[in-house]
Amino acid sequence: MKLIDVGGHRIEHVRLASAHPRAGAPTIVFLHEGLGSASMWRDFPQQVADVTGCGAIVYSRLGYGRSDAITSKRAVRYMHDEALLSLPALLDALGVTAPILYGHSDGASIALIHAGGTRRDVTALILMAPHVMVEDISVASIAQAKVTYETTRLREKLGKYHANVDSAFWGWNDIWLDPAFRAWNIEEYLPGIRCPILAIQGEDDEYGTMEQMERIARQSRDVDLVKLADCRHSPHRDQPAAVLSAVGQFVARLLDARDSTF
Repeated sequence: MKLIDVGGHRIEHVRLASAHPRAGAPTIVFLHEGLGSASMWRDFPQQVADVTGCGAIVYSRLGYGRSDAITSKRAVRYMHDEALLSLPALLDALGVTAPILYGHSDGASIALIHAGGTRRDVTALILMAPHVMVEDISVASIAQAKVTYETTRLREKLGKYHANVDSAFWGWNDIWLDPAFRAWNIEEYLPGIRCPILAIQGEDDEYGTMEQMERIARQSRDVDLVKLADCRHSPHRDQPAAVLSAVGQFVARLLDARDSTF
């Protein structure tokens, strides 16, 4: 992992090369979940890079991993700020243009806001368990996560992946349980997304229903949906082979179509 200064904050990141690079392939930028970090992806980004022929960048957002901690409570629009301000600054600092954004949970929502709310080029979105609005099931599971954090060894386990584990956990948990957050909704950005989307969700997702995916499909232009049985909120952990297959085929189709135009 390396640290890069973005807007006066240190952000940890790593670049990965594909074992089977494809000429001219875009970079895949991984956006982690609400309790995630660069290291919590483990070797999954490398597997994606190898199966797609794309290089990859994996990073920890402010408040996560070995990136700088946050110093105040997150705002209701924290994902908007990440998508519209922080992510563009990071991409510019790393020299990345027209990426494929690969987001999980909060990271998937950030990818949607970025693609629909900026004028920047995005080659495609790959979304796992995205949120476009707040559901009762989301709030109930996050409330249970608070109990688990306070009564089990979850804090110790997360401490392996975050320099300031309390900053990471409470920064996520507090805002999602704030009554003001119940009105959070990003559907306004969906019609403005101009790139293809692959959306993947487990049928047993404890943080959201399939209505999240259906709303994306109804309001965006080019969406492939993959619904996985025997799969909860982290498809890349519960059904890695199915996810890698879907991602590999999706990216190959995009790059084949691009190459056929030249």
